[in-house]
Amino acid sequence: MVQESTMICVDNSEYMRNGDFQPTRLQSQQDAVNLVTQCKLRANPENAVGILSMANSVQVLSSLSTEQGRLMMKNHSIEPFGKCNFIAGIKIAHLALKHRQNRNHKMRVVLFIGSPLEEIEMNELVKIAKKMKKEKVLCDVIMFGENESDGHEKFSTFVDTLNGKEGSGSSLIVVPQGSSLTDALLQSSVCKNEDGQAAFGGGGNGMDNAFGMDVENDPDLALALRVSMEEERARQAAAAAANGGAADSGADAEVAAAAAAVPLEEMDMGAMTEEQQLEWALRLSMQENAPAEQPQVQHEQMDVDGAPAVGGDNLDDLMNNPELLQQIVDDLPAANAEKDDDKEKK
Repeated sequence: MVQESTMICVDNSEYMRNGDFQPTRLQSQQDAVNLVTQCKLRANPENAVGILSMANSVQVLSSLSTEQGRLMMKNHSIEPFGKCNFIAGIKIAHLALKHRQNRNHKMRVVLFIGSPLEEIEMNELVKIAKKMKKEKVLCDVIMFGENESDGHEKFSTFVDTLNGKEGSGSSLIVVPQGSSLTDALLQSSVCKNEDGQAAFGGGGNGMDNAFGMDVENDPDLALALRVSMEEERARQAAAAAANGGAADSGADAEVAAAAAAVPLEEMDMGAMTEEQQLEWALRLSMQENAPAEQPQVQHEQMDVDGAPAVGGDNLDDLMNNPELLQQIVDDLPAANAEKDDDKEKK
């Protein structure tokens, strides 16, 4: 098995807010980074992976490490801003690989590109490619989101210069808009071993490996990562809604109050917004879980063949009236049963 150190360069420019890759370019890219990280670390237990972001001033988020949890945490802390500096990102990734702990490791850069490439000069790219080839640094370029023939041509030349006459080792992957970035990587050489086999044992799909996990082997960790990611996305969406919808808070309160006044059975699900549907479901759940109302027990006075009710105040009167007491005793069911038995014996 090949021992390899890999630096992953993440494009986190403002263009990563676009939603042509679901849910956004950045979040789709983060899932792809998790997938690449898992593939590299699984290929060999001694492999190491590092992550850097390229927006404005390049920042090394994690130096070369074998700790998958730490790498994923750093990956999901990336926020979109500014413009992407690809040239500086490649140079710093190359420098980080030169300082790898295991000098026997092969060096590889995985470069994600989802922003326009107007400011990149072809001559500078070729110069960097020749230097990387001399030091035996491989590079996989993943282009997505921007359909620029000029950009494709520049990095196609960059990869061809890296490969040289051998024609292998480095690769250019172009992912069209609307497709799944993780699915495209699963079918590419980035996530395959030297023998061409996928790093994941099963076929898998983009959904199962969205977090770079083999769901069959470690379902608990995959579920925990998925839930954590969904909570983070919900938190970001709530924060954005709070900033943008402060002016509509009064109207929303009126709508909520009106919805609360309507009986649950008469609610029209098709006419409700998502928030109203959530509130409706919550109210319905609370109503179903509420304890049933206890029927009011009406204490009625029991008439015993016209005999007056016996209370504490009338106890003395009853004891002084043996005829009434005998009448009450005779009317009891047990007393009637004894009388019938006596008649049968006679």
